[in-house]
Amino acid sequence: MAAELLVKLYEYSPLFYISVISICFIITVAVVLGWFGFDVPVILRSSDEAVSFLPVPDKKMVQVTNPFALELGTMASTVAEGVILRACCLENTVLSCFWGCGVQALQTALQRHHHGPRLTTPHLFQEALQFQYNHCETFNIQKEKKEEYLTQLPAALGVIDFGLLPRERYPLVAVLTLANSNDRDIYNIVASVTVVHVPDEKYGLSTRILFQYLLTVHGNMYDLKPLFVSTDDNRLPSHTVSTPTTEGVKLHTKSPDKEVEESEEEEEWPEAPGKDCVVCQNAPVNRVLLPCRHTCVCNSCVTHFQHCPMCRAFVVESFTLSSQAPTENIVEE
Repeated sequence: MAAELLVKLYEYSPLFYISVISICFIITVAVVLGWFGFDVPVILRSSDEAVSFLPVPDKKMVQVTNPFALELGTMASTVAEGVILRACCLENTVLSCFWGCGVQALQTALQRHHHGPRLTTPHLFQEALQFQYNHCETFNIQKEKKEEYLTQLPAALGVIDFGLLPRERYPLVAVLTLANSNDRDIYNIVASVTVVHVPDEKYGLSTRILFQYLLTVHGNMYDLKPLFVSTDDNRLPSHTVSTPTTEGVKLHTKSPDKEVEESEEEEEWPEAPGKDCVVCQNAPVNRVLLPCRHTCVCNSCVTHFQHCPMCRAFVVESFTLSSQAPTENIVEE
């Protein structure tokens, strides 16, 4: 029928009208298929069907205490003037700053931690790096004492930059390890490795943390990533909450407020939900969406979405910030 109709149109109508009718036919077919649930934009479907999504899978969580916390100071930093680091740890620790650490040497050291002796002391870390760095400076950090430490390259070394991109050395690698051997039996996490970019004459990008790793007593390594919190909540600072890229693992720590996931038995979580779900604007924020890591919805609203309300990324799974279900319909005073 359609072919006969097109033949008649070809005999009695210009080619332009045939093209218009063909396009309209294709659009009509697409709308009809979309109405019955085929892979077309959700906006073409009815509103009742759009809310019948499958629930986002829930990632089980387990709490692990991280004794280390390291942040950058607020003052501007350069290779010549040094970098200010601010540390606050649960136990007495040693801060080791490796300037000009080789990229390949660091990756090899992290692999050795997984396959060989655990890197639990500054000396073991130096040996794992095979002394491939320009300068090492250490600081003794007292328990639960938040202080700032200035680390810098000695002028006598004559190092003013680390070359053009791609570089063979990281400007600064800061390693935190427990000072007392007895404390290493208490915590599952035995070392924290922070890779810091420091501006120099060849590359003026501002000072920032490039990578953060947590090393465990069992030889595992967690690559920490920040969560993106949608509200200003002092109990859940976005720059200190992180997730690892290790498959099937997520960890939540007390002191530095780090998040890491672990597919094991679920334990109780601290009461630290955020505020103001971006959807209902009533209930506290209590869900982290993965893989985009936006922390923006409550326990109720997370069941109504397949895409993140903030960035529209597809939500593969989510996890809760607090195991206790927050009270719904809370209005902020």
